[in-house]
Amino acid sequence: MTAPATPAPSFRATEPLGAAVPASVPTHWYNLQADLPEPVPPHLHPGTREPLGPEDLAPLFPMALIAQEVTTERYVEIPAAVREIYALWRPSPLIRAHRLERALGTKARIYYKYEGVSPTGSHKPNTAVAQAYYNAVEGITKLTTET
Repeated sequence: MTAPATPAPSFRATEPLGAAVPASVPTHWYNLQADLPEPVPPHLHPGTREPLGPEDLAPLFPMALIAQEVTTERYVEIPAAVREIYALWRPSPLIRAHRLERALGTKARIYYKYEGVSPTGSHKPNTAVAQAYYNAVEGITKLTTET
């Protein structure tokens, strides 16, 4: 006699697992629009040349990403589930570019952020993870990210 199959645990990709996230992983994204001297002009509809509204963008983007696109709030909270994934490779190491400093003849210290420590070896999951998260929240099961 075989044992009955154990159902897989219920899991939603949008729910945090409760994994420890280092304090060095940011809790908010910084929104540059909050500190610009003038508002960013609205995107224009390609057919009407009028400003795009949320209803124009909704077929392409989840509402949470549309809201982030137009907000002027200085900081946008990063969802806990996204932060847990970021913690797999963050913080990205900063490396001082000594040779570039010498080549430029500058006394300034120049650093670059090394994104090769991410699972893909690239900067691309920085935005792709959030895009996948917000689409999953709205029930989208298939997508291609912008990266």
